[in-house]
Amino acid sequence: MRLNIKIVVILYIIIDIICVGAGMGVPIFCILLGFPLGWYVTKRVSVSTEQLYQKYYKIFKFSLLTAIFTFILMVLVWRRTIPMLFDPSSDFQNFGHPYILYDPKMSFIGWTILMIIISPFLQLLTTIFAVFITLIRNEK
Repeated sequence: MRLNIKIVVILYIIIDIICVGAGMGVPIFCILLGFPLGWYVTKRVSVSTEQLYQKYYKIFKFSLLTAIFTFILMVLVWRRTIPMLFDPSSDFQNFGHPYILYDPKMSFIGWTILMIIISPFLQLLTTIFAVFITLIRNEK
């Protein structure tokens, strides 16, 4: 039984928001969500009778849309920290982020980039990786 695409989108939105909340703004669970997401997208698209390149295009489009939604969530979650980058009186030492670099301000900049840009990209990569593994398993 195939689910209606609207139901699937609503379920994904709910699950992605729960993953952001479970990670307390750090999207580690959103990144891990890419594995079952890639499997589901591949299974859903592979039953169609389209040409192979059309299937791959749809898979990539769905994967990209999910990463864009996670990017939007990350912008919403971390939007209050972005003005701190341009405020010279911001207290970066007591913000609570890990010092991934040696300077507090540089660590804050790195943390912000990691949360907003790199994490949704990692979700895209895990989704594409799961798609690739699912396609390999389907060929056997």
